[in-house]
Formats: sequence, C-alpha cells, structure tokens
Amino acid sequence: MAHLSQQIYSIWTEYWPHIALVLSLTISIPTAIHAAMNKSEVRAAIGWVGVILLSPFAGSALYLIAGINRVRKSQIANLRANDAKEQIRYNACPITALDPDFEPQFQSLKTLGDNISHFQLRGGNHVQLLQGGDETYPAMLAAIESATQSIALQSYIFDNDRLGLEFVDALVRAQARGVKIRVLIDAIGVQYSRKPIHHVLRKKGICCALFMPISLLPLSFLQRPYANLRSHRKLLIVDGLIAFTGGMNIREGFYSKYHPQPAQDTHFCLRGPIAAQLMTTFAHDWQFTTKEILGNEFWRQDYDDAPQPHVPARCIRSGPDSFLASTHSMLLGALAIAQHHIRIQSPYFLPDQVLLGALSTAARRGVRVDIVIPKQNNLQLVSRAMLAQIDLAVESGANVWLATGSFNHSKLLTIDNQWSYVGSSNMDPRSLRLNFELDVEIYCRTTAEKISSSIDKEIENADALTLNELQAFPFKKRLLNRLIWLASPYL
Repeated sequence: MAHLSQQIYSIWTEYWPHIALVLSLTISIPTAIHAAMNKSEVRAAIGWVGVILLSPFAGSALYLIAGINRVRKSQIANLRANDAKEQIRYNACPITALDPDFEPQFQSLKTLGDNISHFQLRGGNHVQLLQGGDETYPAMLAAIESATQSIALQSYIFDNDRLGLEFVDALVRAQARGVKIRVLIDAIGVQYSRKPIHHVLRKKGICCALFMPISLLPLSFLQRPYANLRSHRKLLIVDGLIAFTGGMNIREGFYSKYHPQPAQDTHFCLRGPIAAQLMTTFAHDWQFTTKEILGNEFWRQDYDDAPQPHVPARCIRSGPDSFLASTHSMLLGALAIAQHHIRIQSPYFLPDQVLLGALSTAARRGVRVDIVIPKQNNLQLVSRAMLAQIDLAVESGANVWLATGSFNHSKLLTIDNQWSYVGSSNMDPRSLRLNFELDVEIYCRTTAEKISSSIDKEIENADALTLNELQAFPFKKRLLNRLIWLASPYL
C-alpha cells in the first residue's frame, strides 16, 4: 500500500500540469457549451463562456451556482394559467376595445398586454394612490382589522421592528376571529432583521413560509433554485376583495410615526377583478413554495361593490420562469407608442441597452422624457452604476432629475397622461431578468394624471443632471463608476 501511494505521488508530481489540464478541459468545455446553448443574450453567453474558459474550476463552479436557471424548468412554470384561475368567476367582462377617449396607439399597447400577460384586461376596478408609509401602512392595517375571511400577505422585506410588530399583532387578532392567514416572505429579504420576523410569526401561530430558502448543505444548489433569484413582490389581499401592491416593503423607516424624516414610496389600494388577479399570483407563489393549493376560503367572486370610478387594469407578472421578460416587453411597447410625454421615477435606473435605446429614440422623435432618480441613494453601488451610463439618456435629449429630500423608493411610469405602469419592478437588470416581480398596467387618465403630478412635484425640487456635470467628474470617479457598472446585472 505504501509503495502504491508512493507511485501515485510520483506520477502526480511529474505529470500534475497535464492532469490539471485534462481535468480543466473535462470540466470547462461541457460547462461552456451549456452556457453558449442556454443563454439567450449574447453578452451573457460571451461573459459566462469567458469566465469558464479563463478560470475553468472557479468559473465552472460559479456558473453551476449562479448561472443556471433551474426555476424556469420547474413544474410550476406549467401551472401558471390553470389551477388558481379556475376558482374565479369575473363579473366584469374582458375589455376588447378601449374607450374612444384613448388615443389609437393605446389599442396596440393593450394588444401587446393581451399577448404577454395570462390575465385579461378588465374594467370594474377602483385604483387609489397611497403616498408614503403614512398613507399606506394605516390603510393596510385597517384592511387587516376588517378581514372576515382571508388574508394573503407577501413581501420582499418584512422587518422585525415596531411597524412589523404592529402587523404581527393585527394578524394575530384576525386569526383569533377565525380569519385564514398565509404570509410569504422572501428568504433573503427576511434576513434584513435580526431576529427575522418569520420566527415571531410562527411563534404566534401565523402560517408563514419563506420563498426559496437557501440551504447551507453542500451541493444543495444542485437540487434547489439558486440564491440569485428572489421574489420582490409586495402584496396584501384581504377577503379576496381589497388588495394592495406597489413598492412598499414593511419597514418603519418609511413611517413618520417612527422616523421624523421617513423615506418615501408609492403604493396602491385596488378593488375589483384586479384583486382576483393579485390573489392568483399569490396563490401560485404559495403553491410553488409550500405545495399547498389554497382553498375557496381565500377567494371571493363578488366584485360589483368596488367604488367608482371603474377603470381597466390587469396584472403583469415577470420573473425567471415562463414570464421572463414580460415587463421588459411591456416597457418597450409603452416607450414605442408614446407621443407626448414619458415620465419615469425609479430608485434604481439601470435599463439595458435596448430599453435605453428606446428611451433615447423617443426623446429624439420629440417626446418629452423625464427620468427622476434619487440624488442620495440608499445603495451607493447602484447609484454609481447609474451615473456610469446615464449620459446616454442625457445626450439624446431626455431630462434626468436628481431628486432631493428623503430617499424615494417609488417605481412609476406614465405615458401621455393616459397609461400607467406601477408595482414592484425597478428598471434594472435584477428586476427585469432575475427577480419575480408583479406590476399593474392601468388605462385611466385620472390615475395617470395623479402619478404624473406626483412625479412633477419631485421634479420641482430636483436638480437637473447635465452632460457638463457628468464630464466634470474626476477620472478616478468615472473609472470606478464604470467598473461598478460592469457588475450591474448582479447589484
């Protein structure tokens, strides 16, 4: 045995470069082929193939962990259109043609949505805009207190802070009244608090689950979806009738009750058929996470009591499954049909070259483009990456505004004061390619005008970003911004 070990050692010391070469080729070539055959974007394919071939062992391991989309191959991707939707009987008929008040190009945008979303555009909805935590959190808590049948709550971040405990107490009281409750929190987002809120919820007897928890066991990534894909959706549906969605997580930093200068955000209270579409989205995510199919107690079918006005709306789901690029496609369509004014507010504005090209083209054909981003961002790396490419928008004639005051987390888009796109999606690679997001398209002049007014108020106190200002940055700052921008798909 000792003689055999000595022979093996001798062979290794003499031929280890050759052995290492053979092993690297054996590992890297199949991995590079997989990346080339499965990546739909040429830049992503080139990047992964380069990393794998230049660093065969580390690059291949990184690709196995963070480069393969296992979620898209899951059975849940094949169940999106059927199981939960069958439990809904809509009173409002699908809208086949928009009112004549809308300019003709919006009919083509509606057709695009028909082909992208599994949901039909339906009227009979009421949309209420909620500004900041001071309007949003009391409305959400009041809805929970009024619940008689069911509560479905989903959030990326649900902090274990004073506000979070208010929500826990309200859920406990609702459960004591016999209300059925399900709470779904992203497994990464829940870690923003120590101790995480799901421990508190479970201790109180609230049914709670974590979306795609990360296992610490060796090789667990081979059996589970990987850590880079997160659920960024924010939903609250009460009794299947009243729903909330938008950009708001559950965090006391957005509530003046606990902070004298809270961060800002925008959320929406929705009634009507749109509530059923939001409930369908939650039910699919819950089934994907827990394998439990939610029963009839979570669904309501009487949507005629939604207050006026009744507006057409529908959900747009996006994520690294069968809905990949849904929001990206909707944004491209909206920018293409704009004739007068595009307003965008985003805390993390990192559109890819296709979207940036569409915005630039709109500006060059005479559409006024206003883009509002925070002057002081809560994520400095993202802020630097934004500044590295924002000059392309400014050069085309778009107006880029640096909002002063409190950090604003809102994700808002309006087209020609007629159409709005709101929800959880940022205009960045993570939201457009990696995260599970949920947005709502709304065909309503009143809603669009309210959102436009909100964005215009931000512009009134914002600083215009000019090319001269960007070019005046020191070389070291511009270089660092560009280096960070290279990593923007994973920020």
